Amino acid sequence: MKKHALRAIAVLSVSTAVITGCSGAHKEGSTRPSATSAARAQKSSQPESPKAVAAEKVKNALEANMSADEDKFGSGASSPCSTSSARMFTAECGAAARATSDVAALALREINGRAGFTTLTSTAHKLQTAVREYERLGCASGPAAAETRRSCLPPAAVIAQGFQDLRDGANLALAGK
Repeated sequence: MKKHALRAIAVLSVSTAVITGCSGAHKEGSTRPSATSAARAQKSSQPESPKAVAAEKVKNALEANMSADEDKFGSGASSPCSTSSARMFTAECGAAARATSDVAALALREINGRAGFTTLTSTAHKLQTAVREYERLGCASGPAAAETRRSCLPPAAVIAQGFQDLRDGANLALAGK
């Protein structure tokens, strides 16, 4: 019986050493850094590129402004500018359009001609064009003419998707794309 108990203790000791990652090379009381902390230390010792810093700055500026507007107006299918929304031809969509345009203008100011923001730049310009068209057609005032109402659909769809598209553009810039 004593022999079995000693064998069990030995097996448990070896198992504990294997599970906790201990080896005979470590002195008692020493700690072994984890792989993630080693990777974190290596990453923090490498300076970030100016492009990455700029992309982070742009993303943070956009998020700070978009979040409040997105909470207020929604985005995608929940936007008042969604082509399936009864609010598409109202002042509420007009206000969402202006807010989206303001965030697009902020993106362009933050980018300020820097390379590496192709998607975000394109998205911001596309949004501003859509807002100008929506306003030119008078979409927010509930136009009665069927042709005008049909013409409001494409810019409204772009506006409804605007916050998500700007966020995607900022994320692509962070990824170096």
